[in-house]
Amino acid sequence: MEYKYFGWDAAPVKPVSDEYQKIGSLQDLYDALLHVWCEYTCAPRLRDKWNEDDKTVGQCSVTAFLVQDIFGGEVYGIPRPDGAFHCYNRITDITADLTSEQFGDEKLVYENNPLQSRQEHFSKEEKRLRYEYLKSSLKDYLDGQS
Repeated sequence: MEYKYFGWDAAPVKPVSDEYQKIGSLQDLYDALLHVWCEYTCAPRLRDKWNEDDKTVGQCSVTAFLVQDIFGGEVYGIPRPDGAFHCYNRITDITADLTSEQFGDEKLVYENNPLQSRQEHFSKEEKRLRYEYLKSSLKDYLDGQS
């Protein structure tokens, strides 16, 4: 498979959690997420743009905090014109954005962005519920793999 998300070609990072036994790399996680990202895990304001051809639309914050659960590191946010933030991960000296493909050819700037708080993001119940659904769906998908 050809990967296109930002950071796919960085040095491999290893999980800091053994909660997801079958996830050994960011690529493993990305491959699994392609099977579990769905319209429900997409941010409500972007659901009209979500589609099977680009499953990364509206998945940034829930995905970035899941990446943090598995690989550690910090979650940062790129300010967007609409006042929202596009979330991505910094793991040691690796920057990874598993949902960058939703921006097509737009060049995102992954430097000097504010740290994102899990507490603040998940104070929005709909976002917390989407995150929990994504985690549960990932576990179910992995459990179904031989």
